[in-house]
Amino acid sequence: MTVTANKPAILGGEKAITLDQTNANRWPVITQEDEQAVLDILHSGELSINPVVGKLEDDYKKLTGRSFALTHNNGTSAILAGLHALGIKPMDEVIVPSATWWSSVMPILHCGGIPVFAELEGDCLGLDPEDVERKITERTKAIVVVHLFGMPSKMDELQAVADKHGLKILEDASHAHGATYKGKPIGSFGDVSIFSMQGNKLVPSGEGGVLLCDSQELYESAIRLGHYERLLGLESENRYFAATGFGFKFRMAPMSAALARTQLKHLAARNKKRNDNCIYLSEKLATCGIEPFLAPDDVTRVYFEFLVRYDEESIGLPINDLANALQAEGALVAAPRYPLLHQQPVFTHGVWSKIARLPATKENPLHLYDPADLPATTLGNGSLLKLPAFPSATTELLDQYAEAFSKVISHADEIPRSD
Repeated sequence: MTVTANKPAILGGEKAITLDQTNANRWPVITQEDEQAVLDILHSGELSINPVVGKLEDDYKKLTGRSFALTHNNGTSAILAGLHALGIKPMDEVIVPSATWWSSVMPILHCGGIPVFAELEGDCLGLDPEDVERKITERTKAIVVVHLFGMPSKMDELQAVADKHGLKILEDASHAHGATYKGKPIGSFGDVSIFSMQGNKLVPSGEGGVLLCDSQELYESAIRLGHYERLLGLESENRYFAATGFGFKFRMAPMSAALARTQLKHLAARNKKRNDNCIYLSEKLATCGIEPFLAPDDVTRVYFEFLVRYDEESIGLPINDLANALQAEGALVAAPRYPLLHQQPVFTHGVWSKIARLPATKENPLHLYDPADLPATTLGNGSLLKLPAFPSATTELLDQYAEAFSKVISHADEIPRSD
């Protein structure tokens, strides 16, 4: 077999990507500073309740400009606490995206609420404000806004819909540490916002989350649910629940908080490196017909994950076959991205109502989820290709990725098709 430099590897050519990618994509970045911060907590003996947690909360208030911050053991707990604080109760409807991690949606069920899925818009992969408004009923109480992959959603339009209909907004900023929208930090929008500090997030702590708000009442409601040890310090009637709280223990482990603090110190520099790399490659891929998600001028996105949109119809190569050919070149790519939640058995088979403890009645028939709903979201999700976020990549590696795409797409007609 003849091997040529410009022939795709899947057709017998040489791989485009030959550089080692281990360090280029290693995340999180752990330094001696991180190790020492964790060791300091171990040596302190204060492994459950420690002042470092309060210091991390101060860090997040500074990051977002919020008045109150409450750390949690993970982002999922923070979302549940936020929904509790917003007063979500049985049969309340909450509008959510389908293309998101389950943590943005499943806590609604534990409040007895009903998730109502709305379409994504194509520019930012955030909730489509027009479809959100179409989904509002007399039972709608809130909207969960997710800044998917680090691209801020259309907050002005979504807030206008919420204000018009008297709805609350919970801002899930788990993917978007350090992003801004029209000069305001992500995490400062909505009635409540949350961040996740899970191990692959932009501020990784192993596990952790934080709830932020500007309302004393919402803050105390969140404390009441999962931080009984803080209730005695309150002046309101919530202090009377100090012996029990409301039945959960959501406090963050001090070792995780210590790691999050050191990671947060380097957020801006590490985000810049990711952004520089992803934008550099995005501009090269655009010449191959790949559509990047570049932020508009008044938005600063971050790259928790690096996804691009592929137009299968114009290029003529199915996206899964494109991914296979790129993988043969040595590219770490995958397609598609998220399993859409409205198509999952927990919703299509009615299991959600058992989690929410909402039996069907004549007055309240079971809400039905159709996997054929949300055609725009389904089509859009199927066109996404995931690449590494390149936290430490060199220009040489990025150029090799660009060459891999160019080789495969220029030979699209010859790439083998899967059955």
